[in-house]
Amino acid sequence: MRTASRTAAGKGVQFSASPVLAVKLPVWRSRVVLFVLFAAFAALVIRALWLQGLSTEFLQKQGAVRYARTLELPATRGKIIDRNGQVLASSMPVRAVWAIPEDVSEAPPEKLRSLARLLDMSEADLRKKLDSDRTFVYLKRQVEQETVDKILKLGIAGIETRKEYKRYYPDGDVMAHIVGFTNVEDVGQEGMELAYQKNLAGTTGSRKVIKDRLGRVVEDLQSTRPPHDGKDLPLSVDRKIQHIAFTHLKEAVDKHKAKAAGIVVLDVKTGEVLALANLPTYNPNDRSGLTGAQLRNRVLTDTFEPGSIMKPFTIALGLENKLVTPTTNIQTAPGRITIGKATIGDAHPHGMLTVSQVLEKSSNVGTAKIALQMQPQTMWEMFTAVGFGQQPKLGFPGAVAGRVRPYKSWKPIEQATMSYGHGISTSLIQMAHSYMIFARDGEMIPITFQKAGDHPIGQRVISEKTARDVRAMLELAAGPTGTAPQAQVPGYRVAGKTGTAHKLVGRQYGNKYVASFVGFAPVSNPRIIVAVMVDEPSNGQHYGGQVAAPVFSSVVANALRAMNVAPDSSVTDIIIPAESVKESL
Repeated sequence: MRTASRTAAGKGVQFSASPVLAVKLPVWRSRVVLFVLFAAFAALVIRALWLQGLSTEFLQKQGAVRYARTLELPATRGKIIDRNGQVLASSMPVRAVWAIPEDVSEAPPEKLRSLARLLDMSEADLRKKLDSDRTFVYLKRQVEQETVDKILKLGIAGIETRKEYKRYYPDGDVMAHIVGFTNVEDVGQEGMELAYQKNLAGTTGSRKVIKDRLGRVVEDLQSTRPPHDGKDLPLSVDRKIQHIAFTHLKEAVDKHKAKAAGIVVLDVKTGEVLALANLPTYNPNDRSGLTGAQLRNRVLTDTFEPGSIMKPFTIALGLENKLVTPTTNIQTAPGRITIGKATIGDAHPHGMLTVSQVLEKSSNVGTAKIALQMQPQTMWEMFTAVGFGQQPKLGFPGAVAGRVRPYKSWKPIEQATMSYGHGISTSLIQMAHSYMIFARDGEMIPITFQKAGDHPIGQRVISEKTARDVRAMLELAAGPTGTAPQAQVPGYRVAGKTGTAHKLVGRQYGNKYVASFVGFAPVSNPRIIVAVMVDEPSNGQHYGGQVAAPVFSSVVANALRAMNVAPDSSVTDIIIPAESVKESL
């Protein structure tokens, strides 16, 4: 048996002959498995070729996203300067303090307390900022370098800084409504900072770097774009005259306990704005308590019923159309006139007045009688020709058009009241601009906040003779026998007109007033126009001759001397009759 077994083993037995080891799978299935394996291998080869040979640009970009960063290279914002080169706004370098929350959270508590104190925030606020899943968080922007040095000395891991700029305004609240301010991103928000944002900001640059996990630059790759600094902006404003105007306007607001006030000074020769101030105002260097009332640039954005400062235009139109002459008599007795169902009147009856005296004494009745001789369209064309109802083209944000209703809808009583400044609304800068026709012998020129190179060409509105006649009347109105003797200036001849207008309270006129004065000097060769508006004086006086005219006088006196304008009068003593400071409302 042993021999037989060995023989059998020697001969061998086929593998499939064993019922245990026999392969039961069909042949086609093994072939399918083999095909799938070869297909998978081929797919891997094709994918490898695709990634390594054809998609290298995509993969490189994906890699760069994980280690390469593009840093912004900030441009220096241009300076804002006055007409004499004095800096009104400039940028100074500061730092932004930021953190990687994951790393800072491991800092010792005493260091975090010190950090919070240096950042001028509570420890709770600091921890709230750091309690974030983000890899980057700003802790504070625009931090002074001295404070940054103290922060870095703490040696807290994950605290980093980056360069940025902070705007500084040397004149603070005096220039606030002209210059405006920028936000934390150095983008203009108000005033000239907003109006000329594109020119002032320049163009930021950029460079590519490699950063590590902690945000540190480990290698420069390339500079992609250099920054281009912003351009300096020279304004027409005279810093010296601006301080003069602001100071005297503030004195008037304090003295008369007024709600608000505004003033603007224009150069008659060039149309340049030499000064513009509003109260209340704000400090653009510290806007933590800024309110809407402080922010309003009332000279440009607020409208009011101008009252009697409109009368020169009605009288000029009467002269231009040869309806009256300066010596034409107008009967104003008994001091009131009824038109339809309404009656208008003068504060004091005057009887028979010449046209010159109508303006000198500010008679509503006399002005209305002149206006009612005209066609409504003629008056409307005069008002629009000097800019009323038209938005000023100043390139300054927020300037309003005011309101002059279409002449076709005027009723006689409305035509009469508009002739002396009621039923019409204007801004203070529109009123100042409109007086150009009297200061420039009948011509209008555009006004600008930018320093002008050449004298602009004027557009004639009224004849030279009419303008000179009205100028003489305005000189009487600002004289000892007019409504504004307090507008006089020792050594200079001045001309101008007071305005005192009731304010609307709801739908009715109440006992609140806007006191105003618009005038120019010196009369012999006008150089500046000054317009003053005081809103709601409440200390016992409310007439324009009492409240606004003294501001005009003080500003003109100091501004003309600052401009080295030669005196044109030998009068040094000003006589102010107590009874001459009132005018008709």
